[in-house]
Amino acid sequence: MATFDLRAEPPPSEPGSGRLAVLAPRRERLAIVSTRNKLCGIATYTQALERQLADLFDITVFDLDQDLLRGIHPRVRALGDKHIKEICRDIAGFDAVNLQLEHGTLGRATKDIHRRFRWLTSAASRLSVTFHTLKRPPIFPLSEFLGTIVRFRWPSAIRLKATFARDSKLSLGIARCLRQAQRRKPVSVIVHNRRDLADASHLHGFDKVFDHPLSFLLPDEIDAIKTQAARRRFPQLDPLPVETKLIGVFGFLNDYKGFGTVIRALHQLPENYHLLIFGGLHPNEIPANTPVPSYIGSLLHDARADQTLYDQMQGNGVNTGLNLDIETHLADLFGKHPRDLSKRLHFMGALEDADFLAGMAISDVVVMPYLEVGQSASGPISQAVELGCRVIASRTHAFLGFARYHPQTIEFFDIGNHLELAERIAARRQYAVRREPSRYTVESNRMVYLAANSKPAAQPQLRLRRAVARWIDPSVASGD
Repeated sequence: MATFDLRAEPPPSEPGSGRLAVLAPRRERLAIVSTRNKLCGIATYTQALERQLADLFDITVFDLDQDLLRGIHPRVRALGDKHIKEICRDIAGFDAVNLQLEHGTLGRATKDIHRRFRWLTSAASRLSVTFHTLKRPPIFPLSEFLGTIVRFRWPSAIRLKATFARDSKLSLGIARCLRQAQRRKPVSVIVHNRRDLADASHLHGFDKVFDHPLSFLLPDEIDAIKTQAARRRFPQLDPLPVETKLIGVFGFLNDYKGFGTVIRALHQLPENYHLLIFGGLHPNEIPANTPVPSYIGSLLHDARADQTLYDQMQGNGVNTGLNLDIETHLADLFGKHPRDLSKRLHFMGALEDADFLAGMAISDVVVMPYLEVGQSASGPISQAVELGCRVIASRTHAFLGFARYHPQTIEFFDIGNHLELAERIAARRQYAVRREPSRYTVESNRMVYLAANSKPAAQPQLRLRRAVARWIDPSVASGD
């Protein structure tokens, strides 16, 4: 198995070899199979890839229709299969195919995901797979399983077995498909952190593996975002004084995002600190007949929004034994809770990408308070770093892995520790704004995709490594 260390110095090339030997006289046709759903971060990354690779390949994006693929009714599932077969028929004529793989975009049921992945893998003549989540082979929780059996907790036992079967199929099953494919045609794998790089090589046995963090923005795009970003772009911020410090959090409202940690930290900060939440409920998670969705309710509770001291007394189990009219009068008498953050908490809504990025640019600090859920990468933190924002992130595996590519750019706090977070926000910036360009940018990402999707040359490892290394570190590529 050969993994590609993009930082290593390649051996000298053959005399007379071209400067970019992997480029063909004509642009090869590249099919990118990905969701186009604007509600998905993968769609945003795919749009960025189109811009990055436009001068290297003739690109066609095949949209994975989520309405069909995630349907659970038998008729809809059949239509989903038909949809994948149509894509397979079309991509067969392309020089190379890249699959942007997040397992859930291929279906809900494990067997649907595996079957459709197998069809796409077979249809491509030359294949690269970008793993946005690379699942590790699971270990069956035998002691926990036996414990549920002894206690006759049959639903728990069934759930443990089903989870193990699903994780096995999506790790070992997917890997087996790719190992079989790489025996008969060129197959490359792209991952987003070095832990996944090791797993892809040693646990799953893929022959040709590249690692690169998510990269979105071209230099001109970064300059344009910074130039055009201003608080007045967002009408909700008009009443705020100029000296207001803005804390920005970004993404769909979901338990694992950990936004409640930032709200609790806001209680510890001076009143000129305000929290901006850029995001809304994911449309797939909007509950029916629910006045206040549970996660929004938890955020409002953490902010003591519209609460009174009397409400807190009742919440703490204090029973006055008074009738409703007197209780209402007492609630009015007590007035708002002194820790009510209603005026310092701003829900900015689910915005277009341009406003999302402008929100990052105007924030004095961007906070990524996510919980650990096994993610391999995060689009928002990549964009925030590219924009040069001050970033404070929870110490998750994904964020720690990302920081290895961008050292001295991210400040960390322990997951859920709102006191540590508040102290870091109030303190001076830990790292100065980086002046020198990063080694991992859109340019190095372009070269990774060029290497992963180009026709193998006579000396593929030598030439591909040389091309990619030149973009990442010119001094390494030149032998300095």
